[in-house]
Amino acid sequence: MTVKQLKVKDYRNAGERTIVLSGGRNAFVGENARGKTNLLEAVYFAGVGRSFRTPRDRELIKNGADRAIIDVDVEKDGYGESVRIVIDRECNKRVAVNGLPITKMSELMGVCPVVLFCPDGLKIVKDAPADRRKFMDISLCQISKAYFSALSQYGKILASRNKLLKSGGASDNTLAPWDELLADAGAKIIKSRRGFIRELTPFAAERHGFLSDGKEALSLDYESVRGDNTEDIKTALLKSFAADRDNDRRLKYTHSGPHKDDIKITVGGVDVRAYGSQGQQRTAALSMKLAEMRLLTKVMGTSPVLLLDDVFGELDAVRRKKLLLALEGFQSVVTTTDKSDFCGFDIAVTEI
Repeated sequence: MTVKQLKVKDYRNAGERTIVLSGGRNAFVGENARGKTNLLEAVYFAGVGRSFRTPRDRELIKNGADRAIIDVDVEKDGYGESVRIVIDRECNKRVAVNGLPITKMSELMGVCPVVLFCPDGLKIVKDAPADRRKFMDISLCQISKAYFSALSQYGKILASRNKLLKSGGASDNTLAPWDELLADAGAKIIKSRRGFIRELTPFAAERHGFLSDGKEALSLDYESVRGDNTEDIKTALLKSFAADRDNDRRLKYTHSGPHKDDIKITVGGVDVRAYGSQGQQRTAALSMKLAEMRLLTKVMGTSPVLLLDDVFGELDAVRRKKLLLALEGFQSVVTTTDKSDFCGFDIAVTEI
């Protein structure tokens, strides 16, 4: 897949702007606060239906404007597709694919697949498990509408179970039906995540070896209940819910399930989540994102666009060069203040 054109109107600090992108490396270059990240964010929004910087859509509308508009044109296997997003101050955002309004956000997934790495990207290694779960969920939702549905269903069931726990009326009998529903949806999520990490690991290990000149070995492992098929996972989840019921009732929330799972990330046998240097964490995070690109391309049969926001300043000259080499073969968009970062490389530069 290739993003051919991005057009925004009254999006953040942009009045109206149209940018044509090449099918290879692209760069938005300009001084700080000129809006480079805003344009990158617009492409991301067209891919997943939300910003990576704020949960409040109305913050994306330019001051004094009534609405913001994002138009993205993509090409897949010689065929064109389009995404239009309208963000209004007075009503919910509206999304259209190929000119037709969609009613479910799952219908947007996979139309314009994206992979993002930004300064906050280190969170997938050094911060809370929630950031690593988000990493898996964003990828899997773009790959599978069934996963998107299971994840949405699980969230609603979990909210209902927690509401029951907070009400003080949670007995074994009243919790049992919710446990059954939660385990059913949760097993589908865990099975998908475990398969995702299993397939991601060799790609991530290879990319990490490339970025570290073969000096370090990366390994990933999904931390959850045991089981490779949904029935075994569901059985394990039901046992876990039963074992945690007293704690759940006492603290009034659900202690186990895929909403508590994690990815173990080791380099040379050391858990870099807690003990890795900042350099190791950064390289591991970047390796995981480059691996995500390869895995999504393999599964979807088309390459996502890789969005790299302000990452070159965090890398030394050797790793910058290696990253640019790693971008060969698919479309990418990077933001930077310095064109000299790309010296010697073929890259389409747009001044912002």
